[in-house]
Amino acid sequence: MFSKMNRLKKSGFTMFTVLLSSMLILSGCGNKTEDKGAQEPAKQEAKYTVKHAMGETPIEGTPKRVVVLTNEGTEAALAMGIKPVGAVRSWNGDPWYDHIKADMEGVEVLGEESQPNIEKIAALKPDLILGNKMRQEKVYQQLSAIAPTVFSEDLRGNWKINFKLYAEALNKKAEGDKLLADWDKKIADFKAEAGDKLNTQVSVVRFMAGKTRLYMKNTFSGMIFDEIGLKRPAAQDKDDFVAEITKERIPEMEGDIMFYFTYDTGNGEANKTEKEWLDDSLFKNLAVVKAGKVHKVDDSVWNTAGGIKAANLMVDELKGFILK
Repeated sequence: MFSKMNRLKKSGFTMFTVLLSSMLILSGCGNKTEDKGAQEPAKQEAKYTVKHAMGETPIEGTPKRVVVLTNEGTEAALAMGIKPVGAVRSWNGDPWYDHIKADMEGVEVLGEESQPNIEKIAALKPDLILGNKMRQEKVYQQLSAIAPTVFSEDLRGNWKINFKLYAEALNKKAEGDKLLADWDKKIADFKAEAGDKLNTQVSVVRFMAGKTRLYMKNTFSGMIFDEIGLKRPAAQDKDDFVAEITKERIPEMEGDIMFYFTYDTGNGEANKTEKEWLDDSLFKNLAVVKAGKVHKVDDSVWNTAGGIKAANLMVDELKGFILK
């Protein structure tokens, strides 16, 4: 009897030992699995290299803290869902254009396109800086020392060239391609609806403080007119930027329809120039004036901003003048 009890105790102890060992082994396996997971490095976003006006710039991962040093670059970033941490002020507005100010709340103002504040840029600790060779070539090296810096080449005419570059630099190529496809559809729809109205000759004039300019085809509005297929008067049908004119050349303003915009900095001088020219007898004698086809439009949207948001707004407004 005593021997039998000992055998039962021994058997129970053995089973307990086996169970305990199994639990320890399983626990150990779990710890090893957890340790293995903890030791795996965090997944990193791929590096990519962007070719631009100043060379090639490597960028690691999708930029989160972006500084933009051109007005059209700011519009590109906003359109792709990126709110800059800092940007140069708009040429008009305090400090942003009316059509973007709602999206720019809290964005640090970094001076002007022609003179960005390097100290403020550095303090923002950006992981990407978007700029332009025409505007900031002299400070490119300083900017590059702060963060990866990508510069567009030109600031005239074809806004889509710069937009594509910014989309690449922001690692937002898919988003950029979608926005450009939407643009192409907008233009195609305009052309289809316009029909014979595409033969309309569009004259473009800008008034500034003490200056008056005719705007040719290599301008923001000129490129859009050309893409739609609208015609230009002979004097403005040139692959140039602008021509500064005197009143003797007012007849070169003639067209089937005229759009003019005025760049006034707040001192009233450009508005004074506008009134002086519009009151001139030569101007009043233009056929387009007599036909009531002269329209003042927003300088920011039709010229100065130069980006994708302004381009879409301009086409929407243009429909009301050409397709009505």
